Amino acid sequence: MRKLWKILVPVTNDGKKIKKKHHRKWDHKVSEIAGGLTLFKAKKGRWKHGGKMFSEKMIRVEIAATQDEIITIARMTAEHYSQKAIMYYLKSEQVVIMEY
Repeated sequence: MRKLWKILVPVTNDGKKIKKKHHRKWDHKVSEIAGGLTLFKAKKGRWKHGGKMFSEKMIRVEIAATQDEIITIARMTAEHYSQKAIMYYLKSEQVVIMEY
C-alpha cells in the first residue's frame, strides 16, 4: 500500500553546493523506484549529530511509495549524497490517485 512520505535532501555537501545534474540523477532514480516525486523549495535546517551542530539548506521532497520503496530510497539517498543520516517521515497513511 502506498503512503505519502516526506524526505529531506541536502543542497550542499561539505559546504559545497550540489550541482543540479547530481540532483536530477537522484530525481530519476526515485522516479524509477516510486513512479514520481514532488519537489519543494529549499529551506534552512538545523540539527545536532555526534555533539556537533549542523546548519544547511534542505530540499523537501514528497513521494507516494510503499514502506519498502521509501527505505530503498532513503538508503540510495544516503549513498548518492554521501550522507551519514537521512530524515524521512510519513505524511499521510492514504494516497488517492484518481485517473480521468
